[in-house]
Amino acid sequence: MTNAMSTEAAATDETRGPSIQQLLFPDMTCFGCGPANPDGLRLSSYEVDGAIRATFTPWPQHDNGGGYLNGGIISTLLDCHGAAAVMLEADRRDWKPAPGQHLAYVTAGLDVRFRRPTPLDEPLEITAELTAIDEPEMTVVCEIHHGGKLRAGGTAVWKRWRPRS
Repeated sequence: MTNAMSTEAAATDETRGPSIQQLLFPDMTCFGCGPANPDGLRLSSYEVDGAIRATFTPWPQHDNGGGYLNGGIISTLLDCHGAAAVMLEADRRDWKPAPGQHLAYVTAGLDVRFRRPTPLDEPLEITAELTAIDEPEMTVVCEIHHGGKLRAGGTAVWKRWRPRS
């Protein structure tokens, strides 16, 4: 699969409509989830039956050297999928970004645990669940599954973004 084919597939989902990323920050150029980054992963997250979910198929370029998905890509997927859950909640609560900013929250910490090798050439299922919600800070737990098994998980703390002068 080439980068162009992957980004095209990730950018649209005819059955679900626009992703959270496309709806809330369509001009974002984040490497992991920015719809406006043609060279990025373009992760597309959706709310499905009250849960935040995504499917992602790695590219051959994401190889860790041993035939499995690179840990940095795994961490990026967990971080960016968590962002979708956090930004959707912030939007629902009308917690807007500071003037001149794109996002209302930024990652303050991410603890990733690699449980078992993650396939490089098959679709992965990613879930996110908010475990703590408060305007100054939110916590989200994300997991990557394949074949009914947990491959990696992460807990991220997101802080309200307020630029300092």
